[in-house]
Amino acid sequence: MTSSIERGLWVPDAGQRSNVATFVERARRLDEAAVIRLRQRSGEMVVGWAATGFDVLTSRVFAGAVRPADISAGADELLRGLAAAGPSGYVDPGFPMDSAWRGALPPDDGYVHIDDVPADVVTDLAQRGAEVSKEQGAQGPPVSLLDQDVIHASAGDVTVGVPMRCVFALTAMGFVDSAAADDVVRVRTMGAWVRVAARYGSVYYRRDVLRLV
Repeated sequence: MTSSIERGLWVPDAGQRSNVATFVERARRLDEAAVIRLRQRSGEMVVGWAATGFDVLTSRVFAGAVRPADISAGADELLRGLAAAGPSGYVDPGFPMDSAWRGALPPDDGYVHIDDVPADVVTDLAQRGAEVSKEQGAQGPPVSLLDQDVIHASAGDVTVGVPMRCVFALTAMGFVDSAAADDVVRVRTMGAWVRVAARYGSVYYRRDVLRLV
């Protein structure tokens, strides 16, 4: 699939390339200088990562290959490469931006399932949060709102709070499909990391401690 080219992304399926482009474009809307990190997974799958203005990480998994196995690219250059991809599916990611990526990534697996939340609950919370933000004027959402836990997922003695910044990120990235019947958002934890997984992608954030009920 990757021929002899030393650096690049390969996404042979046009539908998958469209999905990747949507992910990258939405990340760019949240941050005009967005950097996308691409990491190879087993089974010819790639994970795309993007930071957001909400101080959480977002990710989407798609079929493809990346060489080297962990690269970072500017969103603008990556979008141009996706648009120009030919029959081979080769995508030129543009100038290397590895030094621009800051912070560690969460683990790929080992997460413990805490609870499921109906997708329409998440979209309703995002709408209400947007209304509150509008009342603040051009300054955008106040930090107090972003830090507020608006979802409490529980399993046994453990309750995990999901802040509004995660809800905003999920909906801004288009990860939630509230129109799908019985669609849910899954809350999982691994160490200090919390993963909030929706139909089209996941949001990750770090918490200091688990609150015990």
